[in-house]
Amino acid sequence: MTDLTTVMTGHGTNGRDGLRHLVRAEWTKFRTVRGWVAGMTLAVVLVVALGLLSAAGSHASCGMGGVETACTLTTGPGGEAVSDRFFFVHRRLDGDGSIIVRVDSMTGQIRLPDATPGVRNVVAGVVPWAKAGIMVKDGVREGASYAAVMVTARHGVRMQHDFTEDVAGRSGGVSPGSPRWLRLTRSGGTLTGYESVDGRRWAVVGTARPAHLPATVEAGLFVASPGDLTVSRGDLGGASVQVRFTEATAVFDQVRVEGRAGGTWSHDDVGVAYEADGRTPHHPGRFTESGGAFAITGVGDVAPSVDGVRIESTLSGLVAGLVAVIVVAVLFVTAEHRRGLFRTTLLAAPRRGRAFAAKAVVVGAVAFAAGLTAAALTVPLGARILQANGNAVLPVSTFTELRVVAGVAALTAAVAVLALACAALVRRGAVAVTVAAGLVVVPHILATASVLPLSVARWLLRLTPAAGFAVQQSVPEYAQVLGYYSPQGGYYPLPPLAGLAVLCGYAALAAVLAAVRIRKGDT
Repeated sequence: MTDLTTVMTGHGTNGRDGLRHLVRAEWTKFRTVRGWVAGMTLAVVLVVALGLLSAAGSHASCGMGGVETACTLTTGPGGEAVSDRFFFVHRRLDGDGSIIVRVDSMTGQIRLPDATPGVRNVVAGVVPWAKAGIMVKDGVREGASYAAVMVTARHGVRMQHDFTEDVAGRSGGVSPGSPRWLRLTRSGGTLTGYESVDGRRWAVVGTARPAHLPATVEAGLFVASPGDLTVSRGDLGGASVQVRFTEATAVFDQVRVEGRAGGTWSHDDVGVAYEADGRTPHHPGRFTESGGAFAITGVGDVAPSVDGVRIESTLSGLVAGLVAVIVVAVLFVTAEHRRGLFRTTLLAAPRRGRAFAAKAVVVGAVAFAAGLTAAALTVPLGARILQANGNAVLPVSTFTELRVVAGVAALTAAVAVLALACAALVRRGAVAVTVAAGLVVVPHILATASVLPLSVARWLLRLTPAAGFAVQQSVPEYAQVLGYYSPQGGYYPLPPLAGLAVLCGYAALAAVLAAVRIRKGDT
C-alpha cells in the first residue's frame, strides 16, 4: 500500500515535480526490498574481495645472479615510469648554446634464440627504435629532465623530451652513404631541434620546454637500443612475448659545441645494471674516439616504461560485480511484472515513459554509488598490497586514479541501465540477464582471454558495449615504445572516455526503445 500511495502522489503533476515524485517512489521500492539491496552490496563485496585477494596473491622480485630484491621503477619529471638507459658522451654547457653533429652510420646486433645450445646466436641488425643523436640533460641521473634530437633505425628523425613527448621530423633516418646532420639549440627554457642533409640548410624538427632543465646541463652524444620484441601466436590464440637483447653503434663526426662549454668530454653508461657482485656492468655500452670522430655503442632506451603492474589490475573482480548488478537491475523490473505491480505503477503515472525513467534514475544512481565505493576501496588498497609484495606498480597521477575510480562507477551505472532496459524489453528475467551479460561481459572475457585473434578482440572492444571497460585503462599506449598492446595486457583500442561513450550509447538506445514500448502500452 505504501508503494502505490507514494507513486500516486505524482498523478496529476507535470514536469520535474512529477518525475521527482516517481524517483522517490522507485527509491522507496528499491531500498525496502532486501534482496535488491543485498545484491548491490554483494556486487561491492565481490569487486573488493576478489581484487584484494588477487593483489595479495601477486608476488614479484627482481635481481640478478640469485640475489632477489623488490622491483623498483625509475620515474621521469612528470612522475610516470620511464626507461632511462643509454651511453652518453658529454660535456658541461652553461646557459644558451648549441650542439651540432653529423651521424654517419648506425649498425647493431640482435641476440636471437640459440640454434645450438650454448652457442650465442647473434645477428647483425638494428631494431626500429634504435636511437643515435644529441641530447641536453640535467646531469646523468636516471629520470632527469632532457631534450634530444635523434635519428632512428626505421622511424626517421625525431625530437623527444622528458620521455613522453615525441615529434617526427621531415626526413628518414641515416643510411650508408647518406649521413644526417643534427643540431640542438637552447635559448632560455626553449630547445629547438634541427635536421639537415648537408649541414647548411636546416629544417626545424620541433621545439621543447622541458619541465626541470637547469641553467647548467650536460650536452653530448648518445646511443640507445631497446630490446627486440617477438610475439609468437599459440594454437588457441594466445600470445608469447619475448624481448631479446640488442645493441646499436653509431659513428659521429663534425661535432661542435657552441656557447659556454666547460670541461672535457666525459662518458657515462646511464642506467647500466650490474651483476650480483655490484661492480661488473651487465651489457655495458662503450665508445672510442679518433680524430674528433666518435663510435658509440649503447643499449637500453630513453622512453616511457610500460613494464610493471597497472592499478586497474586490482579490479579483477569487476566482471563478477557487474553480473550481480545486472541481476539486480533485471529484477527491479521483472519482479513487478511477475506480481502484476508494474501495470499499477504505469496507471499511477501520467506519462508511462516517466515510470521507466524513474526506475532508470534509481538503478543507475545506486549502481554508480556501488561502483564508486568498490573502486575507491579496491584501487588504492590493492596498489599498496601489490607494492608490499614486491611488485613494481606503474605510477599514475592523482587525476588518472580519480578518473579510473569515477570511470568504473560510470561503467557500473551504464551497465545497470542497459540491463534494466533489456528487462523492460524482454520481460523475462533469465533472458534479460543473458542478453545483458552477453552484450557486456561475454565480449570482454573473449577479448581479454586470448581465445580470439587480436584483430577480432579489438573490434569486439570497439563495437560492443564491452568497449566501456576501456575507462579503467590507466597507462596509455605510446607510439615511440614498441610493446604488445593487446586487450589481454590491459590495452584497449578506444581511449577511456570514448569506450565509455560507446557503452553509454548502447544503454541510452536500449532505454529509449524500452520507453517507446512502454508508452505504446505494450505491458
